[in-house]
Amino acid sequence: MMRKTERRTRTDSSGVVYHRRLKSLAPTMTPYSRQLELLRAERTRWAGRFRHLILKGTEEFVRLAGQELDKPRHETITAELLPLVASCRWHQRQARRILRTRRLKGRPIWLLGQQHRIQHAPLGTVGIIATWNYPIQLLGIQLLQAAIPGNDVVVKPSEHAPETQAFLLDLARKAGLEESALRWLPATREAGADMIEHQALDHLVFTGSTRVGRLVAEACASRLLPSTLELSGRDSALVLADADAELAARSIWNAVTSNAGQTCMAPRRVLVHQDRYQAFCDALIPLAEKAIPRRLTLPEDAERIESQIDQATEHGGRSFPSGSVVSNPSAFIPRAVLDCPADAPLMEGDHFGPALAVSACQTLDEMLQRHHAVGQYLATSIWTRDQSAARGMAAELQSATVTINDVLVPTAHPAASISGHGLSGWGTSRGAAGLLSMSRPVHVTTTPRKMRVPTDVPTDASLAKLERLIGVRRPSAEDTDTITRNSSHPHSGKSS
Repeated sequence: MMRKTERRTRTDSSGVVYHRRLKSLAPTMTPYSRQLELLRAERTRWAGRFRHLILKGTEEFVRLAGQELDKPRHETITAELLPLVASCRWHQRQARRILRTRRLKGRPIWLLGQQHRIQHAPLGTVGIIATWNYPIQLLGIQLLQAAIPGNDVVVKPSEHAPETQAFLLDLARKAGLEESALRWLPATREAGADMIEHQALDHLVFTGSTRVGRLVAEACASRLLPSTLELSGRDSALVLADADAELAARSIWNAVTSNAGQTCMAPRRVLVHQDRYQAFCDALIPLAEKAIPRRLTLPEDAERIESQIDQATEHGGRSFPSGSVVSNPSAFIPRAVLDCPADAPLMEGDHFGPALAVSACQTLDEMLQRHHAVGQYLATSIWTRDQSAARGMAAELQSATVTINDVLVPTAHPAASISGHGLSGWGTSRGAAGLLSMSRPVHVTTTPRKMRVPTDVPTDASLAKLERLIGVRRPSAEDTDTITRNSSHPHSGKSS
């Protein structure tokens, strides 16, 4: 009984609720498709107003992110606000074009006269379980992509960034997103579980660890609730034999230490061709020695990394810097472990913080073999002067994103979609594909009253014409005789 009620509620959320809201924007007799178009036009204008308020709120975002997550000002501006306002502008300019009704091409001749279109209807109500590591950028983009197609949105803010995300959501309301279209729950772990179990949702977006992602997937499966799971990667940076070793070291170390290493797309290991290994290490060591201690949001992450570094150094790895003692017990010193054993847990990359495993490889094949051995891919970087060759090997890496001679910065392009797979999750976020995933494709056909495909059983003559039209060749009398003779003598061929 409860499942029937739940299913009816979810269906109503994409029907009755939208008719009620859309009618406030257009006359009662206006077709639903036109009302939806007007709503989306308003939502794209809302994205522009949202962008303006985000920029006005810069100082408050800096204060809150620093207070809750110890995030420095430059990271809040460059890694949170800059990508989000760019995404607002991109959606304002591109969303209506992406979501518009499209006529299907390539109609077969036997459907002559018919018109086929794909419309994109709202899903209904989208739930977002927000993450803490990029509390402004990630939640903001997810909110844009869920709201603009016409969905209602329910957000469960992170318990580690409640005030930062409450401020962002309040700006979304002030920018003109209707109160009924945006609700948020208490920023507690219990509220997330309650959302999945009891809220009338049509889709769920979750960002977090693979461990918790499994639990979310199981809970969604029990309700047949579609989901987008944005989980972490355990990726590699591949420094090839012709790479600029100094550039690679500087850029990779920046990615590892940015946001205190709490970035799902940051590299966990560097596999360096033997020819560039010494040059890479010579460039990396001074950077690591100057590392500034950072506070990790989850103390257990720091403990996990310390244990992995200890195991790596006990079996031949060299840690830079060598010590881990700092005056602040909640702080963690970013470290690089050179000559890290191939079978060390640190090399496997199952950690979330500023620690980097570095190892030499004799050949490109060895490099790829060790990269593929991990089995969890999200973003991989390739360092080489031969960009054409790097592009040619991109698909082989199995990552959602491949950056050539860079790491994190290109991933902020607002039009770039990210699609996790395997242990990195599923579903698509950001860009055109992410926006479309927050809608439901509806195939609408129109058949003329007079020009129609016959529905009666065809006569032999009309069937023969149809077969000739589509290229079916009926066997001739001679072909039939040959087939008959061969079937009568199945072993008549010459013996060897």
